[in-house]
Amino acid sequence: MPQYNPPLRDMQFVLHELFNVVDTFRTLPAHADIDVDTVNAVLEEGGKFAAQVVAPINLSGDAEGCALDKTTHEVTPPKGFKEAYAQYVEGGWPALSCDPAFGGQGLPHTVNQCFYEMLNSANQAWTMYPGLSHGAYECLHAHGTDAQKSTYLPKLTSGEWTGTMCLTEPHCGTDLGLLRTKAEPQADGTYKITGAKIFISAGEHDMVDNIIHLVLARLPDAPAGSKGISLFVVPKFLVNADGSLGARNGIYCGGLEHKMGIHANATCQMILDGAVGTLVGQPNKGLAAMFVMMNAARLGVGCQSLGLTEVAYQNAVAYAKDRLQMRALSGVKAPEKAADPIIVHPDVRKMLLTARAYAEGGRALCVYTAMKLDVALNAADADERQEAEDEVALLTPIVKAFITDNGWIATSHCMQVYGGHGFIHEWGMEQYVRDARINMIYEGTNTIQSLDLLGRKVLGDNGKKLKKLGKMVAAFVEEEGVREDMQEFINPLADLGEKVTKLTMEIGMKAMGNPEEVGSAAVDYLRVVGHLVYAYLWARMAKVALDKQDSGDTFYTAKLHTARFYFAKLLPETASLIRTARAGVAPLMAMDEALF
Repeated sequence: MPQYNPPLRDMQFVLHELFNVVDTFRTLPAHADIDVDTVNAVLEEGGKFAAQVVAPINLSGDAEGCALDKTTHEVTPPKGFKEAYAQYVEGGWPALSCDPAFGGQGLPHTVNQCFYEMLNSANQAWTMYPGLSHGAYECLHAHGTDAQKSTYLPKLTSGEWTGTMCLTEPHCGTDLGLLRTKAEPQADGTYKITGAKIFISAGEHDMVDNIIHLVLARLPDAPAGSKGISLFVVPKFLVNADGSLGARNGIYCGGLEHKMGIHANATCQMILDGAVGTLVGQPNKGLAAMFVMMNAARLGVGCQSLGLTEVAYQNAVAYAKDRLQMRALSGVKAPEKAADPIIVHPDVRKMLLTARAYAEGGRALCVYTAMKLDVALNAADADERQEAEDEVALLTPIVKAFITDNGWIATSHCMQVYGGHGFIHEWGMEQYVRDARINMIYEGTNTIQSLDLLGRKVLGDNGKKLKKLGKMVAAFVEEEGVREDMQEFINPLADLGEKVTKLTMEIGMKAMGNPEEVGSAAVDYLRVVGHLVYAYLWARMAKVALDKQDSGDTFYTAKLHTARFYFAKLLPETASLIRTARAGVAPLMAMDEALF
């Protein structure tokens, strides 16, 4: 059975030594009283909950899965899930970053991000039950009426109720403009909603008294396409005026998806049969309102793969130090044993260091993005809020796609470290691989994220957001480039920054003649920009480690070794990616589709 140890030391490094997050919090009126000790204490307790309560039911939950009673449409999660959720609520964890006006603790999203990384390492499928509640909370907090806020937000904040988002339908996929679910207005101001939704994570379960569904549907006079979509809040049980639960609403689970991974999460086919809902935001503007939840979910999915990368790495390292097989090519390393531990072999180390570099780089990116989200939501100055919002917008598709691609690579490598045992369920590694694979697909496939980055976030504003990133990188290069001991990090960072600028201009010019050029280059382009962001973060981490390498703390020695590995073995991938991005659309579209 796999084990999990919360990476508190590295979290503290990223939070307090790399980004000095408390200094940023002090500039935000809502978080001005947060100090280092508070952050560390919360995460230490959160780590205990993840490791001691949630992690032990991960392997068993995957084996057991969820059960649907087709007569009552009720879903039962695996053994221990409901009890773990009760402890989660009792500990006040759902309220961590929620508004105190609705019973929240008002802590920064940055702290919640680190807590959720640990939950995802411990048990991604379980974490999905409360996970989407945060997105539902944020959506209603931003766009709900006063009545909706007072009815739903306190219960979502406390965790007494959970939330979902009901977007896609069997024929839609990501193209939500095709959805057919209908919303008929009623005389009392509510709507009767009819249709079918699929792939609804945690759509039905018995862990809470009520589930709050955010549903996209069309009004009778709605225009075609995405401009005719409205958003509705549809509770599993109707809520009476006094807050008590009323009649069962006409929304229920018609079937459970049989999936490759995340078996312990109830991925539901939801049927709406005249379900009663209320409008969220403006008619036909539902997609814009839903993007609050969708963007939160995209950041959350990146966090899921970060969590899996970390826990897979931890277990693969433990196995590699213990597993004996063959001798090192350079000579015997463990003469007292029948063979050397496999960690002596170069390629095993390459796989382990790949996972480690992607985990630590992903952690830095997730914390940085969450810190900027806190600024976007809480800074007193409007311009400062807008600057941070733009940065979060640029980084969101990178968090979602780059971290999940890397999570797939890392978990696959870690399974490979185990050899044949990696393919066996009881060791836990094959579950991490299966669970990681969905993260590249849902909440907008990674191709969708790549199109969003290149088409909307970069070319859509003539590179304005990207130029801000470039200036930040250039400023760091100029400041640290004079240090001899930083050259191995600064030179490749500066080189890649220049290449990204040239590549962006080249794709933009080609796209003016043929928009398909964006589609052909987007996936490679996102990975190149992802590496630019990681290279910048790794260079910053290397600087801190260099400054403290004589402290006697081997943490900094390990950080430097990992940074050097990243720049030597992982960053060079960008050379081939730039070449394939420049190859253009012709090799993809030249062949007649009849020849496929």
